[in-house]
Amino acid sequence: MLDITSDIQSLTTFRRRSGDFMKQLKKSKRPVVLTVKGKAAAIVQDAEAYQRLLDIAAHADAEEGIRQGLKDAKEGKVRTAKEFFAEFEAKHGIRR
Repeated sequence: MLDITSDIQSLTTFRRRSGDFMKQLKKSKRPVVLTVKGKAAAIVQDAEAYQRLLDIAAHADAEEGIRQGLKDAKEGKVRTAKEFFAEFEAKHGIRR
């Protein structure tokens, strides 16, 4: 959850107090929105929190791939492995 009193700051303030912000990022695990002329310009966050976000996105992507595969199978949008490999080999000029 974003705390607008501490998680939205100007880029100028961030530059002047970057050490304080690094401590805040590490402790809170929340991103900080940096503004330029009152508009959001960048997001800064702790590396560990960012990695966690990447892991969540990768997991969601894998789940979506599985979901799509099951949907395709239900709709009969399938082919045998033999058909796939024949097409793949032809496309890439692979000979057995």
